[in-house]
Amino acid sequence: MTQAHLALALAAAAFGGALAWLAILCTRIDVGDPERLVVELRVVQLGSLLLAFVAAVYLGVAVANPNAPGAGLDIALAMGFFVVAGLATTVWEPAAALPRLALAWAAHGAIDMAHAVELLPAVAATPWYPAAAATYDVIVAGLCYLPLLRR
Repeated sequence: MTQAHLALALAAAAFGGALAWLAILCTRIDVGDPERLVVELRVVQLGSLLLAFVAAVYLGVAVANPNAPGAGLDIALAMGFFVVAGLATTVWEPAAALPRLALAWAAHGAIDMAHAVELLPAVAATPWYPAAAATYDVIVAGLCYLPLLRR
C-alpha cells in the first residue's frame, strides 16, 4: 500500500467515523426537537461532501487517463454525483436529501462494482480499489438513511 492509498484510507475512515457519529446522534434526538433538524442537516452536509469527494476520485482517474475507454462516462457520472451533492446541501430539506443521498451512495457503489467486474473500464490505479470503495459506499448509504428510521 502506498502512502497515497494509506492517506486515502485514513481520510475515508475519519470522515466515515464522523458521519457515523452524527447519524447515530441523530437517532437519539427526539423527532420533535429542533436540534434534530440541525443534526440531520449536518449528516446531509457531510454525506454530500463525501459524495463529491468519492466522485472526484474517478474524475481524477479519467482526467489522468483521457484515452481510456469510458473516461468520458466516468466524468459524466462524477458530474451527476456533484449535482446531487450540491442539491442536497442547497435546495433539498434534510428529510428529502437523506434518502436521495442514500440512493446516490448506493448508485455510486454499483458503479464501483461495475468497474470491479469490468462492465465499466477498470482504470483505477489498484485492482482492490473498486470493491473496497463499493463496500464503503454501501456503509455510507446506510448511515445517510439511518436518521430516517426514527421519523
